[in-house]
Amino acid sequence: MDCIFCKIVNGEIPAYKVYENENVLAFLDISQNTKGHTLIIPKDHHETVYDLDATTAHHVFSVVPTLSRALKDAFHPIGLNVISNNQRPYQSVDHFHIHLLPRYEKDGLTIAWQNHQSRYDDNDYHAVADAVKNALK
Repeated sequence: MDCIFCKIVNGEIPAYKVYENENVLAFLDISQNTKGHTLIIPKDHHETVYDLDATTAHHVFSVVPTLSRALKDAFHPIGLNVISNNQRPYQSVDHFHIHLLPRYEKDGLTIAWQNHQSRYDDNDYHAVADAVKNALK
């Protein structure tokens, strides 16, 4: 397999590891968008969140609080973004991963949330909620 994260898991290429257990590996994102920018991955290859089984998701997401607190204690950020991009063009490595992105004053990062509340009325919200509930069945 030509997955860079699988190669890191297998020790074929180096990484700045910060946490590891039998199911999960966490290491510094080489880009360091902000100081401490960390990636959490399952050791088994899963391309996106859509491919995760409940057990793998539990393993990965269960270490998010521990690593988040470690980043907070180590670097004293003013906040933290927890992000997972899934599918191209948003996902740059086709191995599921979570970004822990410590935030600092004047770090230059922006997340452009847009409020579309004015485009929705009560019927629209019910239709969206019903579509999600129906897809769960």
